[in-house]
Amino acid sequence: MQKKRLNIAVLDRDTVGHDVPLAALEAVGEVTVYGLTPPELVEERLAGVDVAVINKIKLNETNLVGNDTLKLICLLATGYDNVDTKYCKERGIGVCNVAGYSTQSVAQMTVTMVLSLLSHLPVYQRFTASGDYSRQKMMNRIEPVFHEIAGKTWGIIGFGNIGRQVARVAEALGCRILVCKRTPVEGYTNVDVDTICREADIISVHTPLNDETRGLISAERIATMKKDAILVNVARGAVADEAALARAVLEGRLGGLGVDVYSTEPYGEDHPYSAIAALDNVCLTPHMAWGAYESRKRCVEEIGENIRSFMDGGRRNRVD
Repeated sequence: MQKKRLNIAVLDRDTVGHDVPLAALEAVGEVTVYGLTPPELVEERLAGVDVAVINKIKLNETNLVGNDTLKLICLLATGYDNVDTKYCKERGIGVCNVAGYSTQSVAQMTVTMVLSLLSHLPVYQRFTASGDYSRQKMMNRIEPVFHEIAGKTWGIIGFGNIGRQVARVAEALGCRILVCKRTPVEGYTNVDVDTICREADIISVHTPLNDETRGLISAERIATMKKDAILVNVARGAVADEAALARAVLEGRLGGLGVDVYSTEPYGEDHPYSAIAALDNVCLTPHMAWGAYESRKRCVEEIGENIRSFMDGGRRNRVD
């Protein structure tokens, strides 16, 4: 007997890009697509829907309470803190994420940020593009001073797929690696967060956001970092004290800051990072590290497989 085709609603297609095909979803159901969905329309757009495909939309008792058709929520992401999984479990609504799809993309952006900040690349590029290089008499310019990455100590906080890939690249570049993970990782020097903050020249954060990691990069820990240390956060904004990081940059207590994630997205003009966004030793990007084309395409295809598994009674990538 042929399986019933599901009613699938993609509520924020714009966040995954219109260049990525939805064929994997269309193969398993009738797909309705919305570019973005404001909070006040979520409940209406999920009426009569079997499967909700979302990225950043918040789903909880407020907008799910009256829905008697929804069977599965599929996240276009690894993190699922925007979905009340406890409530969904009580209501018999499955929740799936996609793990590992963005490993290469996020690792690539992490290393790119570090290299750019370490080498002051935007400063040199602007100097050349402005015509200042053509107008000077010297054949070169070597200010601001930059340093080789080989021999630096790179501390990795969170050692899942992304952290591990960053470690591979950092090792290839000649870095000494320090790892902070709940369970020790064989083959690496395992230390706590405080040791990384004190000893690392480069720190990258790759932890999920939960009660244990919220505010992990605190003002106290930032104060112990080396004056020329580079910190990159591609995990979740709230993992770090954003105001403390901004102050450290403004006061010259941190060598460089790279951030792709924020506690409020997009962040407003009153956000602490607004005061440092244009500084040469700061690289802020709009939550795009996960979004290489290959990564986004892989994500949609994985969701298609999650739905197929659900239809067959499986629990592929279930987090509820």
